[in-house]
Amino acid sequence: MFGRGAWLLAGAVAVTGMLVLGPSTPVGLPFARTVPADAAKDVVPNRVMTWNLCNPCDQDNVDRAAEIARYAPQIVGLQEACVRDVERIRDHLANLHGLDYHVEYGPVLRNWSRCGGAPWKPGGYGQALLSAAPMTDVVLEEYPHGGSEDRGYLAVTTEVAGQPVRVFNTHLAQRRQESVREEQTRVLAPQVARYDRAIVLGDFNAVPESPELAPMWALAEDTDAGCRPSSAGDCKPTTDWQSKFDYVFLRGVSALGHEVLDSEYSDHHLLHTDVTAS
Repeated sequence: MFGRGAWLLAGAVAVTGMLVLGPSTPVGLPFARTVPADAAKDVVPNRVMTWNLCNPCDQDNVDRAAEIARYAPQIVGLQEACVRDVERIRDHLANLHGLDYHVEYGPVLRNWSRCGGAPWKPGGYGQALLSAAPMTDVVLEEYPHGGSEDRGYLAVTTEVAGQPVRVFNTHLAQRRQESVREEQTRVLAPQVARYDRAIVLGDFNAVPESPELAPMWALAEDTDAGCRPSSAGDCKPTTDWQSKFDYVFLRGVSALGHEVLDSEYSDHHLLHTDVTAS
């Protein structure tokens, strides 16, 4: 039989356990495990981020996860991403920071030098999307012409600002391959145009005034209201070589604010924006 003090202690532990399980995530699901003492803040609703991870680069996925957790976006689009790395990043976000994400992988090739694995079974390489809310209607499309390396886009539907939004994540052909990127945006843009609300994340490997980006500018606006092809000098660089290559294009969605943040873990900066449905 428990004494009075033991019962009081058990009750206190039960209440503490209830507190650990809350608060709810932005999608209304409570954490189903104990949140670590050093957990980051909850996922920020309606915040989206794009980040080229840099590959091959000698970076630890613990550091990459910590960088994402610092800003805790609802949606994260990663480029130059190995499937195994993204799996570990997701696990670190959950176990070290208390941030739970659904993941969709978008490998467009298998590459041993970038992603490791057995020589006869190299790891998948391409894009990935992490989302605090569930993702549906997943499409992975490889561009007919990738240039010097296979490229493609990953698209999902998820809820942003209380509305269903089509989210794309892409990585266009490398620099000095303008004609290839022009072909790729001709593939991507009609898919974006099908949706009244769309967010397009990615590394486009092109500055705003590049002709190959014209189909995207005709459909959407960059999260930076001051960044347009005619005002390229006002666009904040997103790479270590001081070029703007990374974009959050918005269609039927409005930006409330954005940041470009240098990172010691990649040659691309993190770009995140808070949005609302128009």
